[in-house]
Amino acid sequence: MENTRKIDRIIKGQATSDGAGVKLTRILGHNTQDILDPFLMLDFFGSDNPDDFMAGFPAHPHRGIETVTYMLDGKVEHGDSMGNKGVIGKGDIQWMTAGSGIIHEEMPKYEGGRMHGFQLWVNLPAASKMISPRYQDIPAGNIPVVKLENKTRVKVLAGSFQGVKGPVENIIADPEYFDIEMPANAELVIPAAADHTVFAYLYEGSVMFGGNSADQQHAGEGVLFGDGDHVLAKTSSSGVRFILIAGKPIRESIAWHGPIVMNTDVEIDAAFRELRNGTFIKPLQ
Repeated sequence: MENTRKIDRIIKGQATSDGAGVKLTRILGHNTQDILDPFLMLDFFGSDNPDDFMAGFPAHPHRGIETVTYMLDGKVEHGDSMGNKGVIGKGDIQWMTAGSGIIHEEMPKYEGGRMHGFQLWVNLPAASKMISPRYQDIPAGNIPVVKLENKTRVKVLAGSFQGVKGPVENIIADPEYFDIEMPANAELVIPAAADHTVFAYLYEGSVMFGGNSADQQHAGEGVLFGDGDHVLAKTSSSGVRFILIAGKPIRESIAWHGPIVMNTDVEIDAAFRELRNGTFIKPLQ
């Protein structure tokens, strides 16, 4: 256990609203972009009050990033400037590569109950910021779950765990994205490439990370890990649910304005100029 990743810092999300007034918790954002490379933003939304989310995210542009929507409960309808339409439901994941530019919308399809899930933004390197947009829409039934003897469940959305590979493929950041559920009094070792940024966010229960502390992290807290080749998680009297994401840093300059992320202010200005004059959407390559 000499290469166990220790906790580098605890990150607590901030209540905010986005889109047309959706209430959410922003866990990662502008204030963490320098330490979470290649991850730019992570939002958590969870409410059973329609007033908190029904306004949704009307048509808006993206360029230079990938957006990853993972639904725990509820349904979201999406549509875009390429003519794509669909519904993301409970347990589904959508990995959208915005690339050169796309205009899309995400609107709740309310059928009662809770709207609950995550949206992650992943940066693209300069050489790939203007690639053609694409989607990977993965239904819950196509996402494997590794079930361990101690009753731990690891849902493998991207990357691989114990030889089980997730369905999201060919992503530049070489990511891992796991949804992990551990019962009380359990232990889990999660391999993580030594050159990757690794982050976890707890959304139910509590857990101890790192093997060097008896302090527990609790629901609502994010954890950035330091160097090492694996994460060690232990529960005590209660179980936990958390997501763990890992990806290879890009280490390039970031120019970020709203939903568009490029490398320079000149590129940002060009993107918004194209939005104004109607040339933002590029022909598919």
